[in-house]
Amino acid sequence: MASTKQYLNYILENLPLGASHRAMMGEYILYYKEKVIGGIYDDRFLIKPTKSAKALMPNAAYELPYEGAKEMLLIEETDNREFLARLFDAVYPELPMPKKKHRKED
Repeated sequence: MASTKQYLNYILENLPLGASHRAMMGEYILYYKEKVIGGIYDDRFLIKPTKSAKALMPNAAYELPYEGAKEMLLIEETDNREFLARLFDAVYPELPMPKKKHRKED
């Protein structure tokens, strides 16, 4: 089951400035200041299980975004803008920098 645009828009309305998304195979990858922070999978808002994310959400459920992927944390406080801003700011330094894209030479 793919995620709906309605759910995506609902989540995007509550995310802090600096958050963006990219559609990928019926789901949505979420970025924060150009780093992958999580995604929307089957209308579930999931975030990478960093040390800070686990500390801020100690009772969060671990869920698979799709078969064969690593488990992520389910965010249930989807309408709490202050919490989401605090969460994204805490997780950001723990995320790897995006990989540089190599240009193909002609």
